[in-house]
Amino acid sequence: MSTAAVTATAKTGRTPGTLRYALILGGLSAFAPLSIDMYLPALPRMAADLHSSAPTLQLTLTAFVIGLAVGQLIAGPLSDSLGRRRPLLAGLALYAVASVLCAVTPSAELLIAGRCVQALGAAAGIVIARACVRDLFSGSAMTKFFSMLMLVSGLAPILAPVVGGQVLRLTSWRGVFVVLAVFGAVLLIAAAVALPETLPAERRRPARIGATLRGYAGLLRDRSFLGYSASAGLVFAGLFAYISASSFVLQGVYGLSPQEYSLVFGANGLGIVIAGQVNGRIVGRVRERALLTAGLCASAAGGAGVLLAALTGVPLGVLLVPLLVMVSSIGLVMPNASSLALAEHPHHAGSASALLGVMQFVVGGLATPLVGIGGDTSAVPMGAVMTSFAVVALLTFATLTRRRAA
Repeated sequence: MSTAAVTATAKTGRTPGTLRYALILGGLSAFAPLSIDMYLPALPRMAADLHSSAPTLQLTLTAFVIGLAVGQLIAGPLSDSLGRRRPLLAGLALYAVASVLCAVTPSAELLIAGRCVQALGAAAGIVIARACVRDLFSGSAMTKFFSMLMLVSGLAPILAPVVGGQVLRLTSWRGVFVVLAVFGAVLLIAAAVALPETLPAERRRPARIGATLRGYAGLLRDRSFLGYSASAGLVFAGLFAYISASSFVLQGVYGLSPQEYSLVFGANGLGIVIAGQVNGRIVGRVRERALLTAGLCASAAGGAGVLLAALTGVPLGVLLVPLLVMVSSIGLVMPNASSLALAEHPHHAGSASALLGVMQFVVGGLATPLVGIGGDTSAVPMGAVMTSFAVVALLTFATLTRRRAA
């Protein structure tokens, strides 16, 4: 399919061209949850196998987040200059190779380094997928498409820990990274064959460091962009606190098996998918800002519920209810925050998408060591970090975007 055909179809607000296009973009958007969630059930075994501690293994999450942040800052402007396809294909190839290196690493330190390189490749897929959506859509149509992508990418947190748990039945944790390498290779082939270029040559911008830095500075001076991006990043940090600590808390404190933990994690991922699809159905009738406000409030309420449940020592079943609310809120927060943040920057979609991603993953990376400081013998540190980030997200949103809303 040609670029012109894709653009013309996108302007109608329908899925561009074929279902394959949405599936590929959804797969690219799924890189982060798939690469993170699939190996969560294996963290306790990895700590023993590599003769390392839980906080050290949690640094593999932090390294991945840092790699995602740096990679997006590079891939975003490059895609504004070179088009979307070339940086994307290079990133997918790097991801596949780094996944193989992670599978054969002999130490936790080398695994941390390998995860950082792996994330550099994944970053290209994540940032360019968002930029492609901005190339094709605007307004509520863009929000609807982001919500539709969550139907695809939202399956990753559902399936990833389940697949990871089943892989552990057949082989060691190293097999998980082999599966990730295969996933990267499949997406590389699919993108090379079926993903058209969405940024015509006449809309590209020269790749100059000075211009790129000035573009980033202009985005950071935009209170509205900063407010939407930062609030999304802070909510994502609360989610990351759950991601990094839940395997130790639910298995070590509450005694779940890797397979039971995978089912709980998958159920929370299903909540994200359902919330995202509800969002896609009602956006247009309900303003994106109102839906984003609802998502931020749900995140704060869910985090507070988890903290209260942990402090009072209630049974696991009670704790899982507010945890589901908090995780599901991502399905409301991310599509609306992404759409509102990118709406005013069609000519810098790659750079704006990069900063949006950096806000998510840099702030999200802060959650991992904060939870680790509190230890892994209680759910209280996880609940406290989740609640803190969610409340700050709500305050940031209300403060920085108030003028634009008025």
